[in-house]
Formats: sequence, C-alpha cells, structure tokens
Amino acid sequence: MPGAAGTRPPVVVLTGGIASGKSAVSEHLARRGVPVIDTDLLAREVVAQGTPGLAAVVDAFGAQVLAADGSLDRARMRQLVFGDEEARRRLESLLHPRIEAAARQRIQSLEDVPYCLLVVPLLVETGLFSDADCVVVVDVPERVQIDRLIQRDDLDESGARRILDSQASREQRLAWADEVIENDASLERLQASVDSLHERLLARFR
Repeated sequence: MPGAAGTRPPVVVLTGGIASGKSAVSEHLARRGVPVIDTDLLAREVVAQGTPGLAAVVDAFGAQVLAADGSLDRARMRQLVFGDEEARRRLESLLHPRIEAAARQRIQSLEDVPYCLLVVPLLVETGLFSDADCVVVVDVPERVQIDRLIQRDDLDESGARRILDSQASREQRLAWADEVIENDASLERLQASVDSLHERLLARFR
C-alpha cells in the first residue's frame, strides 16, 4: 500500500505472525546494510523509567503495574489486559501513538539510504504506519507456527493455538501484502528469498 514519502526515505514494513521468522528476515537485511527499526523495541523505550509513556500507563492502570524497581512489570501488565478488550484498547491508545511517533522520528533522521525496514509484528491488528511504501509479509503455515512455538517457548498445543487465535489470521495478513516471503524451508532458502526481495526493493526505489 504505497504512500507519499515526502522527505523521508521509502519505508518497507515487515510483518508476520508469531514464530514466522521476522527476526531472521530483518537480521539478514541488516547485514545487507538496510536500516532496521523494530517497533517491539520502541514499545519498550516509550515506557522506560522516567518517560511520559510510563507515567501515562500508571495513571491509567495504577501503581500495580510497576515492579519493585519502578519499571513496568510487563508480566503484570499482560495479565491485566489479556482477555480484557477494554483494558487492551486503553493501553494501545496510550502506547501506539508514542511508538509511531518514535518510529517516524527515527526514519526522518536517516539519510542516504535506499529504503529502511520497519518491523511491525501486529500491523494488521494495529494499523501502525499505514502509509508505508511497501508491506512485506513473512508467511508460514499455521502448523509450522505451532510447532515452532511449542519448541521455542515450551508450550503445549493448546497454549500455542491460543496465541495464534489472539492474532490476525494468515489470510488477513496476506491481504495486506505487497511482497510475501515464504519461510517454511531451510534458513539458506529463506536468506536467498530475502536477497531476491532486497534486489527488487532496490530497483523499485532507485
């Protein structure tokens, strides 16, 4: 979904379901010299100790969300919003504008790059950075996601499925895609696909 780039470099959003391989894709592109901005990392930065973001979360949910050292107790925060749609939306209304503003500031500061990669795991669910110049979806079959989650996070089948059910469906993500990277084979095959994508993006934005 192309958007007007203005003075910023072209923005390629990378998304995909949990355990799809987004990190492997972004790390390979970073090795190719592509600037990578990860909204998961920005989400931590905007609620770091002493930030207005953390103060806003405490105002909304109370001091119960703070750990003993004054930082955000992420486990407690997840408990409060899991299964509570209203609480989740309240938290998102506090965090998402801050995350997007931080991402735009980082992007705006880049110079002389053909494009930058913005990793937005929950793009479909949040709509963050909807004016991206290209959306890349890392796609894997649901069975592969479940098997990877079970192995990676020591979950059982039902626990893995609950996580998948809380995210957008595979079909919903693919509907947003300008480019699709299949990641159901070897790492070498994935990296070859990413190299090919990189060349296409360079040609597109040159």
